[in-house]
Amino acid sequence: MNISSMTGFGRASGHCEIGDVAFDWAFEAKSVNAKNFDFKMRAPQMLENMGGELKTIAQKYFERGTISVSLDVKTEQNADNVKINNELLAKLMETSKEFCKNENLQMPTMGELLNVNGVIEIERRTFDDETLAKLSDELKNGFEKCCAELQADRQREGEKIAGALAVLLQKIKNIVNDIVAKADKMPEQIAEKLKQQIADFLGENTDVGEDRLAQEIVFLVNRADIREETDRLQAHIKTAEQLLQSGQSVGRRLDFLCQELNREANTTCSKAADVEIINCGMELKATIEQFREQVQNME
Repeated sequence: MNISSMTGFGRASGHCEIGDVAFDWAFEAKSVNAKNFDFKMRAPQMLENMGGELKTIAQKYFERGTISVSLDVKTEQNADNVKINNELLAKLMETSKEFCKNENLQMPTMGELLNVNGVIEIERRTFDDETLAKLSDELKNGFEKCCAELQADRQREGEKIAGALAVLLQKIKNIVNDIVAKADKMPEQIAEKLKQQIADFLGENTDVGEDRLAQEIVFLVNRADIREETDRLQAHIKTAEQLLQSGQSVGRRLDFLCQELNREANTTCSKAADVEIINCGMELKATIEQFREQVQNME
């Protein structure tokens, strides 16, 4: 199974003959992002009860996304029988003529009279149960083709997303490595900074015991220690790489990883005692957000 986007389009059409009736049908299916699977269908009234069966077929192909399906069916012999209620039309004409004459108004046009509810009656073409059953079987096979087309389109989009995610994940990895390299130099920098601050504050005449100085340095280093956060960031990055290479439906899991990556990035920024590390952390957060936006499109 390939990584798929949740957006795509598929179409399938066909022709079949059942008894003396020839049917032309066409499916169109569109999908957009959604947290779960949702199915919507628009079909001729005589085939509306197929919605449940078509939803079951779609669930074989898709795990997430809102799938909107439209079905159009035409026949060579399906002209609806249109009738005009002549009695009602005659009454309307007579009443309109008298009313317009008394009120000195213009007589309504024939088109306006025909638009009055009940003047035109349409008798819809109906089919027996056997014909509808055979047509339903034909349409279910056709919908399988439509789903396959939609799936292929979503997979093509998924390949593009996967490529963009790989680039962003590598950028995240590089930033974390840069933070780790800077953090490794922190103990020495903190010690030098503390010694300089003590010298500036107390002057040359006051000595601070080496033990006391060492205790303060250890305290400051521990408070600014971000190794636990960077270790978790690197572990999450490795998991994300494995998910992208798995070729499975990983949208939900990657979305969760984005939350965890962002959590560790926030903690890193709050604990860091170095401006350069904080700047790297802010860049990391921005890149994680870009990664998350792409993940939102994945199945």
